[in-house]
Amino acid sequence: MEEHDKIFLEYVVKALVDNPNDVKIDRTVDEMGVLITLTVNPADMGKIIGRMGNTAKAIRTLLRIIGMKNNARVNLKINEPAGSMRPERPMIGSTGSGMGAAPATLKTVDEAMEELKGI
Repeated sequence: MEEHDKIFLEYVVKALVDNPNDVKIDRTVDEMGVLITLTVNPADMGKIIGRMGNTAKAIRTLLRIIGMKNNARVNLKINEPAGSMRPERPMIGSTGSGMGAAPATLKTVDEAMEELKGI
């Protein structure tokens, strides 16, 4: 099977990153379709993901179009670098463990009630 998708991805990614020699692309084909796994230098992850993930979404869309032209389902997996830490985002409307530790300025309900009783 032709590897136009891999060649396209390599061209686009190497044009975006500062460390093109660190770009690694693996392509596997199975009954589900084509899976392309992309690994880049950790310093270049932001350029590949883009603001709000828009660059990665655009690359995935273009790869799917190339796949449709070749009658194949193409998916892109971007490997997260080892040791990377995503900032923890609070979940709006969530209760419990999803919120993480409360900042020192927030009080529990009991503390707020006690403060109000003292006024």
